[in-house]
Amino acid sequence: MTVEQIKQSILGEWVSIAPEIRPGIAKNADGSMKPFYLARAFKYSAGDKFELDVINSADAYGKVPLVKIVIKGSIVWQGNHPIAESAQKVKFSADEAYEVTPLIQGFADAMNQLAAKGFDKWELNSPQSIMSKAFAPFGLSEGQVFAEYDLIYLFNDMLFWGARNVDGRGFDTEENRPSNLQIPLVRKK
Repeated sequence: MTVEQIKQSILGEWVSIAPEIRPGIAKNADGSMKPFYLARAFKYSAGDKFELDVINSADAYGKVPLVKIVIKGSIVWQGNHPIAESAQKVKFSADEAYEVTPLIQGFADAMNQLAAKGFDKWELNSPQSIMSKAFAPFGLSEGQVFAEYDLIYLFNDMLFWGARNVDGRGFDTEENRPSNLQIPLVRKK
């Protein structure tokens, strides 16, 4: 498929098949990596625009939602990715919106400890923009536009992105771009 064919094919809304697991940077008491769980809803629109809603959960089944993250922005298509035929390197930029909404009181309390400066009091079910703000929990600096160097691969009407690095590193540089596929998204019905 050409890039234009891929863009046309992914127009619309996509969702996680089931809760997904990711390696985290935080460690358990025994030194092992602490995973985190999430579900994604992704919308791709003409003009290389996207919206991504992520619900992080405390449990593998997604029954205890912690936080909702909403990212809106643009995609820059950067050429072929060697993982699979027609896979494409992309850069997602949160250049329109980046919001965090606590969904459980414990998360709001943690944000009031870790990310109070420059924000209103973190309240349950109240979104706050973190766009271009210093936000230590996500490693963001003042003025930084969040971006990820990722990949897109479409196969059998499933939309794949890159799998997280096993050491929990983000996709914040070209060198950290993923080299494996993660669980795909399927079309929202």
